[in-house]
Amino acid sequence: MHTKATPINSYPKYWAECYGIAPFLPTTRKEMDALGWDSCDIIIVTGDAYVDHPSFGMAVIGRLLESQGFRVGIISQPKWDNKDAFMELGQPNLFFGLTAGNMDSMINRYTADRKLRHDDAYTPNNEGGKRPDRAVLVYSQRCREAYKETPIVLGGIEASLRRLTHYDYWSDKVRRSVIVDAKADILLFGNAERALVEVAHRIAKGEQLEDMKNIAGTAVIIKEVPERFREIDSSRIEKPGKAMPMINPYATEEECKTKQEDEVKVEPVAKPVVVTASRHDPKNTYIRLPSYEKLCNDRILYAHASRVMHLEANPYSSRALAQKHGDRELWVNTPPIPLTTEEMDFVFGLPFARVPHPSYGKEKIPAYEMIKTSVNIMRGCFGGCSFCSITEHEGRIIQNRSQESIIDELKDIRDKVPGFTGTISDLGGPTANMYRLGCSDPKAEINCRRPSCIFPKICEKLNTDHRHTIDLYREARKVDGIKKVLIASGVRYDLAVESPEYVRELVTHHVGGYLKIAPEHTEKGTLDLMMKPGMGTYDRFKNMFEKYSKDAGKKQYLIPYFISAHPGSTNEDMLNLALWLKKYEYECDQVQNFYPSPMCNATSMYHSETNPLKRVKYKKREELFVAKGERERRVHKALLRYHDPLNWPLIRETLISMGKKYLIGDRANCLVPEEGSDQETQLTPAQRRQSGRHGAKRFATKHPNQPDIRKDGKRPPGSRPTTGNRPNGNTSSNGKPAGKAGTKPGSKPGSRSQGSDAGNYSASASGKPSGNRPSKPGKPTSTRQGQGQGGNPNRSRTKAK
Repeated sequence: MHTKATPINSYPKYWAECYGIAPFLPTTRKEMDALGWDSCDIIIVTGDAYVDHPSFGMAVIGRLLESQGFRVGIISQPKWDNKDAFMELGQPNLFFGLTAGNMDSMINRYTADRKLRHDDAYTPNNEGGKRPDRAVLVYSQRCREAYKETPIVLGGIEASLRRLTHYDYWSDKVRRSVIVDAKADILLFGNAERALVEVAHRIAKGEQLEDMKNIAGTAVIIKEVPERFREIDSSRIEKPGKAMPMINPYATEEECKTKQEDEVKVEPVAKPVVVTASRHDPKNTYIRLPSYEKLCNDRILYAHASRVMHLEANPYSSRALAQKHGDRELWVNTPPIPLTTEEMDFVFGLPFARVPHPSYGKEKIPAYEMIKTSVNIMRGCFGGCSFCSITEHEGRIIQNRSQESIIDELKDIRDKVPGFTGTISDLGGPTANMYRLGCSDPKAEINCRRPSCIFPKICEKLNTDHRHTIDLYREARKVDGIKKVLIASGVRYDLAVESPEYVRELVTHHVGGYLKIAPEHTEKGTLDLMMKPGMGTYDRFKNMFEKYSKDAGKKQYLIPYFISAHPGSTNEDMLNLALWLKKYEYECDQVQNFYPSPMCNATSMYHSETNPLKRVKYKKREELFVAKGERERRVHKALLRYHDPLNWPLIRETLISMGKKYLIGDRANCLVPEEGSDQETQLTPAQRRQSGRHGAKRFATKHPNQPDIRKDGKRPPGSRPTTGNRPNGNTSSNGKPAGKAGTKPGSKPGSRSQGSDAGNYSASASGKPSGNRPSKPGKPTSTRQGQGQGGNPNRSRTKAK
């Protein structure tokens, strides 16, 4: 890497190493006694069920700390109405590590329309309500009540994306940094293994957290900025410079000098040369952001602060950020240095049991069932989609595992996972095809501040050679006992078209009938705000996909994802998207409106109604239309489901108000039928209320004329698909892909952000179950809520023809 950093596996082991490796990290006093422990050095409190698997954040950081010699205990999904559950393992010798889990607790509990969810994929039996709202704040309060003097370290996706002043969608207001509200000692953000190991060893040596102010990947509260740092003031917009002094037009010379010789020659006095450090040197400069108090009342200034923060995402050249919260300073250090391949291999090679804790018995944990046979091969994403928080959490520099490490994990799954059938459900990460891709110019990578390497076009310095991914796929298929390797992570098709050989390899061997891709929208204006490629690139990939599927003798289909009510998307834009869907005979199910998860650019657009991707100004700025009201968001969602009779009245009303009444009728170019038409009157009461077999699942995302890919369109009456034939083993009773979209509980842990949504996680992060790209499950992500991993909370799902 470009910056020297202490390898995470090079620290001297803590003295408690002598206790050895625990089969499972203890969750009760009885388990501690069985291990011979009198106390825990570190206790991790998490909002997820404890699954000892590299896709779950608490397992990753727990095993990592164990590898450093520490005794680590787990308090999983404690009752939060009093402090008793937080005292179960006694007082930790070093600190409490708190995380809401692989998903943001608010996204986990509420839909994009702020309605309460009643399920939770990270809880046994999918039971909802096992973690509090704003879990990090509640857990911190209870830990303080239990042991007042014990340090508290925050981590995971919820804390990571709330490290600065942020807009909170659920309360519709700007909130303070979570470390201020939680009254914690330090916050770790991003993939926090490096910072976590350093903090743990320094506390073990007797250092105080007050002295740990400059660790990359951390945020702390301080009284004043360190003296050696120079300030770059970005707390205002269009700050005027120094005024030029006006020349006095009436000034006259008081003394006339006509002879040069009359002048007295004065020898210049030698002065010491002072070398001033560059204002861009991250070692001694920081950026002053607008204070929390100012951002509460100024949405345009909020957009400016968001833009500045996103420009400071490069771990090698970004500068620390300072933000006033009352009379205190929030000090956010530079992002963490990415892990090397050797360090990634070390993390994923830790002794995971790969199963839930035995205390759950036969109870099923949906998130685990979904990812128990998947492998995370990398972290990070350089796509920079504005609705996804993965870049803000995991960074845009890809952190790769070695091929040998990945193959070893495949063998581990084969040997350890109960009931393994020989099918690997995914070989991916935040994006399926960014493995070993990155900048080809190290100097450019150090200084680059672009939010995306592939928008508005692919950077000339970006290496897009997919040969490493192709070689990995081929080697994975050779492993004894592996019958099939599927790719379930979303494919970045604008990258894939640069490598036809990759598309051929993918389509020929690794598609289980359906392949997920994410055009997100069809209109250029909205796509530009999303930082996504145009539909021309989608068409190129679709043609390649169909050609190689035909060459392989397979009937396979694309599943495009779309977002409704994204900031900047007008009724006209959504109408054009609906007409595009109808033209190509697509029908969307599981439609979800845009979900404003913390820290992503699109959330800033939603709150400020301006474009933070460009320079923000009070005057002559780019104003955006934002669908905020319940009715406006319902209209956008209804247009994506134009085929649903329940949406026809609202669509008709909207078309009439837009002057588009000609799109109502039974003609080929019409979007919905007229009121009282045969199409509407022939519906049964059950179809109208979408109950029974005519329920929402009846309108599964599909191409109306699409045959069943398993029977060449001839499915025997009453036949039912078997698990082996289901895409990813997850279909509904009618053979159409089931499963939740986005970061809703049940979405794949660790898929895009958190972001999404998404993305994903605990103090450090592994890589797959996530929360926001809203993020994938397990990433100390995960949104795209990212994203994480776990699926983007902002997507609808369709099945292509």
